[in-house]
Amino acid sequence: MTKEQKNEIIEVLKGKFSQYNNFYVTNTESLSVEQVSKLRRACFSKNVEMRVAKNTLIKKALESLGNEQYAGMFDSLNNVTALMFSENPKEPALILSTFRQESKGEKPELKAAFINGDIYAGDNNLAALTKIKTKNELIGEVIGLLQSPAKRVLAALLHHHEQKAGGAEAAPAEAPAAE
Repeated sequence: MTKEQKNEIIEVLKGKFSQYNNFYVTNTESLSVEQVSKLRRACFSKNVEMRVAKNTLIKKALESLGNEQYAGMFDSLNNVTALMFSENPKEPALILSTFRQESKGEKPELKAAFINGDIYAGDNNLAALTKIKTKNELIGEVIGLLQSPAKRVLAALLHHHEQKAGGAEAAPAEAPAAE
C-alpha cells in the first residue's frame, strides 16, 4: 500500500469518526468470508456502516482529530479490526448479538465501543450495550411520564362529568312519570 493510499484511508476514517458519535471496534479475525459477508449484509440492512482497516491507520485517524476522548480506544486496536459506525448507539450491539446467536459462536468480539463520548471496553459490555436507550426512546419515555398525570386528571374529569350528566338526565325522565 502506498503512502498516498494510506493517507486517503486515514482521511476517510477521519470523516467517519467526525460524522458519527457512535462506533464499535470489533474483532472479526476467525470469521470466514461467508460470515463476514453475512455480517456486512446485516449491517447494511440496519443502516450501520462497516469498515475494515489496519489498526495503525485507525489510530492515526483518531490521533489526527486531536481529541483526547479517543485515547481509551487505542488499547483495542489489535488483531483484525472491523469498525461499525451508526447513528443509533445500540444497533451495532444488536447486530453483533443476533449474529452470535445465529452462528452459535463468540465472534465477532466487541473490543470497544465509543458511544456519545463514553468508551465501553471489552466484550463483557455487549449485553449492556444492547439495552441502552436511544435519544428518541428516552424522549418518548419522558413524554409518556409527563402525559400520564394529565391523562389521569382528564379521565377523572370526564368520569365526573359523565356521572353528573347521567344523574341530570335521569332526574327529568323520572319527574314526568311521577306527575
